[in-house]
Amino acid sequence: MRRLIVSAFVSLDGIMQAPGGPAEDPTGGFGLGGWMVGYADPGMDISAAGFDGKDRELVLGRRTYQIFEAYWPYQSAEHPIARTLNAARKHVASRTLTHLHWHNSSLLQGDVVSAIAALKAQPGPDLQTIGSSQLIQTLQAASLIDEYNLWTFPLVLGRGKRLFGERASPSALRLVRSLVSNTGVVMSTYVLDGHIQPGTFPGNEPSERELARRQQMADERW
Repeated sequence: MRRLIVSAFVSLDGIMQAPGGPAEDPTGGFGLGGWMVGYADPGMDISAAGFDGKDRELVLGRRTYQIFEAYWPYQSAEHPIARTLNAARKHVASRTLTHLHWHNSSLLQGDVVSAIAALKAQPGPDLQTIGSSQLIQTLQAASLIDEYNLWTFPLVLGRGKRLFGERASPSALRLVRSLVSNTGVVMSTYVLDGHIQPGTFPGNEPSERELARRQQMADERW
């Protein structure tokens, strides 16, 4: 079983829409595109976090695919990220596209969850998702994501497309790597770590006021 890895640029409040430029994805009236540009740091290792797709196959949502398709094939052949993304095998989730023009791209057929589960069961390199917020939310709810490479930028965007939505499946994660750039970007890698284990801190028996508060909650008066 090969892994499905998510790499995403996110704000502190979990927004991942249009990090690279104003024209990237202004849908929904999003006017802060390009929010990551001012935090560029030569010490950031794009390849280590999977943002260049090196040695992996890409799984992309339709909008991210179209952003990439219109940009990366037209960059210099010497550009290291263009070279790896253009060469990578790309699996695209779309209900509207019928033809793909980017080299080595193919449409996923049928139900996207079943199609990607089948991809994971096939031999080959790990699968890599970049961008594709809607697809990520679908795959997370289906418990198909194995690892997250998240670069968290020190800003709050307030609105826009989010990494996790209301359908997110509760799950525990374990931090396996973390670095901080000179510009304050926290670059972290998480893997799944089983189920969430709720608990209660030790203390005295609940007070009468606490019991009354709990009763108010039960009566929906709190």
